[in-house]
Amino acid sequence: MGLCGAGAGPDGPYRLPVPKLEDTIRRYLNAQKPLLNDDQFRKTEELAHQFEKGIGRELHEQLVAQDNQNKHTSYITGPWFDMYLKAREPVVLNFNAFMSFNPDPKSEYNDQLIRATNMTVSAIRFMKTFRAGYLEPEVFHLNPEKSDTQLFKKIIRFVPSSLSWFGAYMVNAYPLDMSQYFRLFNSTRLPKLNRDELYTDEKAKHLLVLRKGNFYIFDVLDKDGNMLKPSEIQAHLKYILSDNSPASALPLGYLSSENRDTWALLRKDLLDNGNEEALRKIDSAVFCLSLDDFPIKDFVHLSHTMLHGDAANRWYDKSFNLIIAKDGTAGINFEHSWGDGVAVLRFQNEVFKDSTEIPAVSPQSQPASVDSSTAVQKLEFKLNDALKAGITKAKQNFDASVEGLSLNMIQFHEGGKELLKQKKVSPDAVAQLAFQMAFLRQYNQTVATYESCSTAAFKHGRTETIRPASIHTKKCSEAFVREPSKHSTEELQELIVECSKYHGRLTKEAAMGQGFDRHLFGLRYLALSKGIALPDFYQDQAYARLNYNIISTSTLVSPAVQLGGFGPVVPDGFGLGYQVHDDWIGCNVSSYPTRNGKEFLQCVYKSLEDIFNVLKGKKVGS
Repeated sequence: MGLCGAGAGPDGPYRLPVPKLEDTIRRYLNAQKPLLNDDQFRKTEELAHQFEKGIGRELHEQLVAQDNQNKHTSYITGPWFDMYLKAREPVVLNFNAFMSFNPDPKSEYNDQLIRATNMTVSAIRFMKTFRAGYLEPEVFHLNPEKSDTQLFKKIIRFVPSSLSWFGAYMVNAYPLDMSQYFRLFNSTRLPKLNRDELYTDEKAKHLLVLRKGNFYIFDVLDKDGNMLKPSEIQAHLKYILSDNSPASALPLGYLSSENRDTWALLRKDLLDNGNEEALRKIDSAVFCLSLDDFPIKDFVHLSHTMLHGDAANRWYDKSFNLIIAKDGTAGINFEHSWGDGVAVLRFQNEVFKDSTEIPAVSPQSQPASVDSSTAVQKLEFKLNDALKAGITKAKQNFDASVEGLSLNMIQFHEGGKELLKQKKVSPDAVAQLAFQMAFLRQYNQTVATYESCSTAAFKHGRTETIRPASIHTKKCSEAFVREPSKHSTEELQELIVECSKYHGRLTKEAAMGQGFDRHLFGLRYLALSKGIALPDFYQDQAYARLNYNIISTSTLVSPAVQLGGFGPVVPDGFGLGYQVHDDWIGCNVSSYPTRNGKEFLQCVYKSLEDIFNVLKGKKVGS
């Protein structure tokens, strides 16, 4: 899709840049500084400069040449798909993330059947709009005050499409790449030995519905590609919700939670055992709608349900599962190899807006009088002993990994985005500073930290890493945690401002494709693909440590989303989802038994309190 007509030709300015090697090395060393003592840093610096002058330079030149020959894409696309698709860990908890929807503002619309119907209809409307080429590209603003205005939208509308990119460029607004969107629908990640494959079949017209571990399908589009009447979709969903078949004794869903090689072998067994047609129906379905049979108790229960839930009632390989609980609470669990949060969030925002503002059915609507018993097909699977044993083992593995996972959350109501902007500091920088302070308070150290940043302003951009742990956050955290009484309030304020400026710079660099992580990843990938011995630079313990992200973070704020989250990316890490709202800040954290997420969030709360007090001119701890 490129940028939906907003491009400037194949050589247009919006290709993801390959940063200069010297910039990458400088940025890399800046990120290493807070994590190393002087001796370690000297050694890492020496290796980095050798790399920059020697093999790194050769690899960089090869990468640039390769990039120039592949102007239809970005230098990170191939390596990034490979990284995801070659990973053998289960996708659930390790890669899949979730975002839960806010409730429908009209409470009577939160009925499970009504909401499932409305969201399904809105999702299909979104799909049809996208496929017809009418979905406007989203625009990324580096300078929102200037460009996100009616006037800007008007001007851009009248610029011929080949030039509109330059118009956007002049005020720092970038139409976002939409090349991932086609994989939202009719798509699945197929388990294969060593490297999975992404499969899409845009001709398929049916929806996959899971309930009690049973699989149902029915067409949501007719032979001409028109959507079924909402009242018919409602009738079919009602039929599934009232089916009193027992819960599946051997739910196939568990297989999608397995190690990828184990699952690949079991899938081959399934195919050899006469389940080819049923699997094709699952893989090609427009999307997977998971209807749970219980209401949501609280936010922690919500996070568990949306992040992993009961694997019997999920198909984690689908590009996304739309999950709707008994009380109408809804969320999306999405597979991560095909795309990033930006595409899923756009989809969620549109589905939420459409389903709440122009709902297709109301609590008074009557389902159509159609024969759902012929329209809805329940999939049956032929299972031999090996497959039965495989499902049982997958369930044991799944239950064990979920049992070790803790999810905790806090809401900080003493201030948010408005107050921080008033004080001229970046809200995101303050949240990240609070995480650094909290970890220092809890564990007395500074560790590798990851914040994801979209590079969708570029053709086939994916993400870049912001490295929030810096010499500035370390200095500021140490002042607050270890010796607040030694510093005046003004000094502490200055330290916060310094962190904010530096974080703002890192964020802008990352969004413009000027981080260092993806570049170094691309060079390493190139060396390995050429069969070159791995350069010493990559064998440095400090390199490994920087890429062992103990604190992994991601943020989003949207009118459609209540909260989002993901699992830790390392066994002794924290997976931290956070939102900075106008007058409050929400954080939710996932962790395994080696880390105490509840205590960590208490430290985050204390850090936020201290930062806000200082910004208000009060003393720490007052």
